[in-house]
Amino acid sequence: MPDPILALAVFTGLVALGCVVLWPGSGVAARLRRLARLTERVRLEDMLKQLYKLEYDRHPATADSVAGGVQIPRHQAIRLLQRLEEKGLVTASGTRFSLTEPGRGQALRIVRTHRLWERFLADRTGTRPEDWHDQAENREHTLSAEETEDLAASLGNPVYDPHGDPIPTASGEMPARSGVPLSSLRPGDQAVIVHLEDEPAEIYGQLVALGLGLMEPVRRLEGEAGRVHFQTGDRQYEVSSALARNVTVEIAEDVAGPRWSRTLAEIEPGEVATVVGISTRCRGPARRRLLDLGVVPGTVVRPRMRSAGGDPVAYDIRGALIALRREQAALIHVNGDWLEDGS
Repeated sequence: MPDPILALAVFTGLVALGCVVLWPGSGVAARLRRLARLTERVRLEDMLKQLYKLEYDRHPATADSVAGGVQIPRHQAIRLLQRLEEKGLVTASGTRFSLTEPGRGQALRIVRTHRLWERFLADRTGTRPEDWHDQAENREHTLSAEETEDLAASLGNPVYDPHGDPIPTASGEMPARSGVPLSSLRPGDQAVIVHLEDEPAEIYGQLVALGLGLMEPVRRLEGEAGRVHFQTGDRQYEVSSALARNVTVEIAEDVAGPRWSRTLAEIEPGEVATVVGISTRCRGPARRRLLDLGVVPGTVVRPRMRSAGGDPVAYDIRGALIALRREQAALIHVNGDWLEDGS
């Protein structure tokens, strides 16, 4: 005869286990269902974003091109495309797919959230540039529409992300992106960098390692075929044509003039210069510190004295004596038409 106390204990345990697993809303089964829905939602949103990217770049959207962009098997991409079609977000014509207006609206919202996160990571954190994209990928699915607009407002409603990609507006409008590849410049041409391609990550890592930043001036130099020689500031580079195609520039005849040709590191005690801007290579806390010190366009800066070793240098910035290392001063663009300091 079974022990009644043991039977009662087993029954109680089974009931408790059933409650933990099956309890509506908070049980394990409910949580797993929510996780499954979240996973599918994330995958569907990734598909919408990839479809928009293909449309924006004027590439055909097929099951293979979408699967390759999202990095999932082709059969899984087909299943997700069918789900999007059932939801009225995608239409199919033969082997090609296109976004409907509601689908495009959802895709632009995801793109907007992603690029705002990248802007946040670049401006407000010490996250490495190579990690901006992946971290934004993880966060872009977590915000509601209202939270996305709060994030945009806190950042000052930026128009471009830190790579130079335009950020869609809240109403779903995409600012124009212009420019030509750096590789297309002819020797002697002058331009400014307006976009650095962040995919694939290996390419972007090479661009970051070179120290290139947005709105920096470039001048194409003479060089052998298949290689691109160019100069920005006092630095010269030689890269492959393939890598140079991932740098977008806008032709600007005056960028090599005094306005952009100097940095604070190049002026000497006894001279005075005016800040034009901070290099976009300066990010996160380092950029915030310079801004807090008053290093903004129009600020007059005077180097007062060098340390015994020549580095750092003490600068008079808005009445305060601030020591900056050469590598910090080299990130501050100044008007090169400086005068002797008569103060």
